[in-house]
Amino acid sequence: MSFFISDAMAQAAPEATPGLEGLLFPLAILLFFYFLFIRPQQKRTKEQKLMLDALSKGAEIVTSGGVLGKVVEVDDNFVKIEVCDNTFIQVQRHAITNMMPKGTYKSVNKKVRK
Repeated sequence: MSFFISDAMAQAAPEATPGLEGLLFPLAILLFFYFLFIRPQQKRTKEQKLMLDALSKGAEIVTSGGVLGKVVEVDDNFVKIEVCDNTFIQVQRHAITNMMPKGTYKSVNKKVRK
């Protein structure tokens, strides 16, 4: 079979010692992904948990659906929110994404009434 292609002669490979050089690149990639993706996500989760723990009656919040309201009642799993005068909805606690500065609900509610 070696009429068109010459036989390759195998050369003895030098002794390869698995060292730190072989692990350096994979470790660098793991560190890169940790600092780029995992650490910021853990930080956001921690901030979200602290915000939900600090939730109290009278706080002005925005839900994940974009509903702005004022907290009327807080339960372990649910939060009752006033979205307009005498109009209440209940949402799950983890659906709350942001706490707004005091007065936001009142100023938006005034604009709607006019």
